[in-house]
Amino acid sequence: MASETLPSSVFESLLPKLLSILQVTQRPEGTSNVRNKQDLLQAIQAFREALNNARSTASALPGGEMLIEEQEDIIAMLERLREKKRLQLRDFSDKVIDTKAAGHCVPPQYAAGAAGGASGGATGSNAQMEVDSNASTPA
Repeated sequence: MASETLPSSVFESLLPKLLSILQVTQRPEGTSNVRNKQDLLQAIQAFREALNNARSTASALPGGEMLIEEQEDIIAMLERLREKKRLQLRDFSDKVIDTKAAGHCVPPQYAAGAAGGASGGATGSNAQMEVDSNASTPA
């Protein structure tokens, strides 16, 4: 899943722009003079642009077209899937521990070969490695 961060600054800019509209409308002289009307118009246009930008950002979010119920269904399904995977992982790790307890770790010829390989001999796992590398080398 792509982990793109939501640009919160797009949404955080809405409140200051709305406050600037309110400040213009709350001036003692009101919006009767031309200067205040221009300030109000500029503040409203800035708010509209920011709101449209926030809408387009929210619409571009994956799953944004789904209803809340559909989103909740998908979340519940993913939580069930996560729990199933956790149980599978726990079962698998229990099986790995059980085989180690039964003494089925490393076959003796490979364990001895690892020690021989350190001294430069081509026995055990090192011999297997040579055969594998020769077999996979193109002529």
